[in-house]
Amino acid sequence: MAYELLHPITADLRLARQLADIADEISMDYFRRRDLGVYVKEDRTHVTDGDRAVEQVLRAKLAEERPSDSVFGEEFGTEGKSRRQWIIDPIDGTANFMRGVPIWATLIALVIDGRPEVGVVSAPALNRRWWGATGHGAYLDDDLADSDTATDRRIHVSGVNRLEDGQFSYGSMQYWLQADQLAPIVEFNERMWRSRAIGDFWPYMLIAEGSFDVACEIDLQPYDMAALVPIIEEAGGQFTSIDGEPGPWHGSALATNGVLHEESLAVFRAYST
Repeated sequence: MAYELLHPITADLRLARQLADIADEISMDYFRRRDLGVYVKEDRTHVTDGDRAVEQVLRAKLAEERPSDSVFGEEFGTEGKSRRQWIIDPIDGTANFMRGVPIWATLIALVIDGRPEVGVVSAPALNRRWWGATGHGAYLDDDLADSDTATDRRIHVSGVNRLEDGQFSYGSMQYWLQADQLAPIVEFNERMWRSRAIGDFWPYMLIAEGSFDVACEIDLQPYDMAALVPIIEEAGGQFTSIDGEPGPWHGSALATNGVLHEESLAVFRAYST
């Protein structure tokens, strides 16, 4: 307890992991259901009963544990006003979730004075969870099913120092086409060793693990990105928008192993108008 008083961020990290435990139990229950309710929101994206249930329960838990903090979630908006804000994406990858594809996760972040300080990404259908907190490193548990054994390990980005040797992920091609920003994606595909159109949280966690080297997406919201930032940065990587703005506030994401960040930004700048 004395350590937590000296380093309160550890108490917040512990709470974030507890929230992830709660979310995993609820989300997996809904993921297995044959009668999952799926609806279309005003922005034409999908939401399920699972998304709503997870966020509601996490909000209730935060109201008990951190009543002075504000909460911003994808499904129910912002509640409260504080320099400390919890940002929640109850199911990142809802399209996968509702089609039975196991690539989805609950994203939980604590932002203090506009900076993401704690991030937890929990993907129970993949049996994996990542977390990081400023000054405390980034970690992976790749055996969530074994609650009796400590399976956490510290993770680090790769040391790849040339785009030509790196692995690249760019999310959905559809968004780049609609935004008329296909040219930089084509260049990355031409220059880099290998590319994959993996969306949502997973390519960013693969960067933190050192398996991928560059990942980018557009048309994003803060709840899509806030939890990713501390994990990537504590693993030694860098996270900005595709315009080079730090943090999850600018509608796009560019995450790298750090070594390749300026070169990756230069690709986008070459096609900016």
